[in-house]
Amino acid sequence: MSLFWYALWFVVAVGLLVTVHEFGHFYVARRLGFRVLRFSVGFGKPLVKWSAGADATEYVIAAVPLGGYVKLLDEREGPVEPEDLPRSFTRRPHWQRVAVLLAGPASNILFAVLLLWGMFWVNGVSEVRPVVGDVITGSVAAAAGLKNGDEIRAVNGSEVQGIRDVVFDLLDAMSARGEADLSVHGKDGAARDARLVVADAEARRHLTEPSELLRGLGFQFWPPVPAVLGQVVAGGPAARAGLAAGDEIVSVDGAPIANFHDIIARISDRPGEHVSIEYRRGGVTRSAEVAVASDDVAGKRVGRIHVMQQPPANRTYPASMLLHTELGAGAALSRAADEAGSMTLLQARLFWRMVLGRVSLKNLSGPLSIAEFAGDSAQAGVAAFLGFLVLISLSLGFLNLLPIPILDGGQIAFQLIEWLKGSPLSERTQAFGQQLGIALLIVLMGVALYNDLARQFG
Repeated sequence: MSLFWYALWFVVAVGLLVTVHEFGHFYVARRLGFRVLRFSVGFGKPLVKWSAGADATEYVIAAVPLGGYVKLLDEREGPVEPEDLPRSFTRRPHWQRVAVLLAGPASNILFAVLLLWGMFWVNGVSEVRPVVGDVITGSVAAAAGLKNGDEIRAVNGSEVQGIRDVVFDLLDAMSARGEADLSVHGKDGAARDARLVVADAEARRHLTEPSELLRGLGFQFWPPVPAVLGQVVAGGPAARAGLAAGDEIVSVDGAPIANFHDIIARISDRPGEHVSIEYRRGGVTRSAEVAVASDDVAGKRVGRIHVMQQPPANRTYPASMLLHTELGAGAALSRAADEAGSMTLLQARLFWRMVLGRVSLKNLSGPLSIAEFAGDSAQAGVAAFLGFLVLISLSLGFLNLLPIPILDGGQIAFQLIEWLKGSPLSERTQAFGQQLGIALLIVLMGVALYNDLARQFG
């Protein structure tokens, strides 16, 4: 897939979601009587500009479509005519200022709810039954008594509907205390309990790294992920040997490969060695010699060839493995609100645990990864791209609520403190807060960009 394709859908996604965010600020400010000077979609040189309304608000479409802003009348930024002072930001009641600041993140969350509502109403909800596939001998899952064919019905007392519910609940449990009580039904239909326990804190943190949860617990879901490469990291061992996305792995050193888990099992024990991989591309079987990388994983050398499995959107499942529910308008809206709320709360818990060092920083994604996800989801179809927009919109809403001074959450904190103390914060305090906020954002962006580059170049 071309770089242009990734860049295009990245711009579409970010431009749309930032516009939704800024429209939230704009709409509530107008409704509450603030004077809005400018509403800009994008940054930089204006491409289109016009004024409208009684306040002659300036509307701008700018050259760089990766952001936007709403400019309100504010006497801190310049002289204000006496008749306009009551409509200045600093002269409005504190609750109205907080409402305007909250409106941006709230708009992103509401947008995600509306997208989910439409998707659920039109298509219903299809989920893959959480049936256990292969269980690795000696693993955490094996010690808990999980077996091939078990269907997971609940995690820590919370009922689950599909694979995604199980993964989210296990991630939540492992990043908390490292304990998960499962209610399962075996192949014979008999119900029993299984308890997953990971006592070591470092091992629990490792489980929170991307794609490591199920691998670290030692099981996968059925049907197994096909042995087809979904992504081959540029410059990695597989890419250097000529392997590409879409290749089906047939064997490793002559040992047949049935699914993606088999690839991991055959490669992980061979750090620093050379293996012969037979693969099928376009109906033609070929072979390649691959120099296996030796990666440090939780203090242990593990063999990797830097490939990823196919995304779920590209896989097909038998009808017997799918749970489909048709929803009316009301039920779809309720389901959408519940789902958006639970995902936002999970983000909050995981972010806090990341701050505490219990969740891996490798989960932070920067613009390169977001662009890649945007392009891949757009190629997978409308439903996949809308699902991507839901996740990014919820993330944007949540991140802007963090109490970092340069973000909406930080500005809300300033307003609440000012409201409680009965007087404005000093300019020195506000300036220090802004500088601290910028520093924190630079650190977060630096970690996210490092993770992007690590994923791209192994």
